[in-house]
Amino acid sequence: MTVRQTSTTSLAFGRAAQELALRRGELELAIQLGKVRAAPDGSGGPPRVERREIERLRAGHGFPAALRERLRTVGTVDGAALASISQGRFLRLARTGHFAPVRFYVNRYHAVVWLYLAEEVLDFTRDHAPLLTGRTPPEVRALLAAGEDRRPRNWRGRRLGQLLRATSDPWRRAAAIAAVLDPVTVAETVPDPYERSRLSVLRPEMVPAPPKSPRGREIVERLVTADRPDEILWRRASLADALREAREHSAAPRRVPRAPGAAFARAPHPDVHHAAPHAAVPHLAGVGTGATASHPAPAQRPMSSRPWSRPSGARPSRTRASSSRPGRGSRGTALGLLGRLWRSRAGRA
Repeated sequence: MTVRQTSTTSLAFGRAAQELALRRGELELAIQLGKVRAAPDGSGGPPRVERREIERLRAGHGFPAALRERLRTVGTVDGAALASISQGRFLRLARTGHFAPVRFYVNRYHAVVWLYLAEEVLDFTRDHAPLLTGRTPPEVRALLAAGEDRRPRNWRGRRLGQLLRATSDPWRRAAAIAAVLDPVTVAETVPDPYERSRLSVLRPEMVPAPPKSPRGREIVERLVTADRPDEILWRRASLADALREAREHSAAPRRVPRAPGAAFARAPHPDVHHAAPHAAVPHLAGVGTGATASHPAPAQRPMSSRPWSRPSGARPSRTRASSSRPGRGSRGTALGLLGRLWRSRAGRA
């Protein structure tokens, strides 16, 4: 009954995308931006969208074109054309943080392609018209001369905000903050290995589809990790605060200690019956041995603790037994080719 009720009140990710006339990537972006409300799946799969949310969006003005326009992304070329400026000016404004990327991907040439919301580019052109014409302001030129590129940092801040808004669990929030820090910084901030293990298990996916090539994954890892000292300090302090709240909520699971020597103990085989220890029974002389008072039983030889060992001093028996032949005297028995030669000479003699 519970499964049937869930399937009727909410839709799976793929079915919701069909109902909203969106591609899966567009629906994922809409959920990240908060334009489509979704609930996490109980089984750990993609989020589910309530049917009431689907009906609300479908009843909106201009559906589905209006919804898709709010989710449209542009690169440098299309963004410059949308803002009616040159590609160089658009790139300079993006590098100095005037446009916050919403996504990025690594192409087959291992170049990073940043994507921006077309809606935000249009809003910027209306609100900052002086930056679109004339000479570049001195503060922007100073940042460019220093090699400033704020696109990765702005994207990290935006993506982290999306992850923090998507959950209320303290440990998941702490794991989201730890995802933008390098392992060394995380180890310094979280000295407990069990807490670091839990943060690693709950680490969210920063990029929807990571590249398959090692070089591409290396580029993505560099972009998702904070690299400026002020940003690292800020995220580190945020992680410490989030970790304090997580500890108050629940402790990290720890491994149950074993008793000393428990790893080497072996359980007895069920078919083997071990005799219980009992008191020693006095030995009765002559019982079961056929001994009498006049003929005592021969002394038994103590058995070795190793049944496969032979008595000391005994030599192993040879596989070929030597036999004496007439006419040999003290020469003994000759074997092999030498023996045949000796017998032929003895015959001729």
